[in-house]
Amino acid sequence: MTSMKDREEGFERKFAIDEEQRFRATARRNRMLGLWAAEKLGKSGADADAYAKDVVVSDIEEAGDHDVLRKVKGDFDAAGVDQSEHQIRRTMDELMAQALEQVRNS
Repeated sequence: MTSMKDREEGFERKFAIDEEQRFRATARRNRMLGLWAAEKLGKSGADADAYAKDVVVSDIEEAGDHDVLRKVKGDFDAAGVDQSEHQIRRTMDELMAQALEQVRNS
């Protein structure tokens, strides 16, 4: 009976660790996406950092990545930057892979 309980607790700990890493990786990905988008928008230095923070905060609006995509795409459209949703999503996926690796290695 204790081995089953220990196993269950082990799975719960692993799940909690995985979720924490995913949360940290998503925030890191959003920051990297914000910096990428800021460069496309012609922002640099403090303006780029502020924009990246805005992108991270935009992820609070709803579950999933739709709110982040909507913010970046809307800002691109307003500034006349030619990037499709597909291109932005592809960049988000690439940056997520990098962020997960960075979080796991830290």
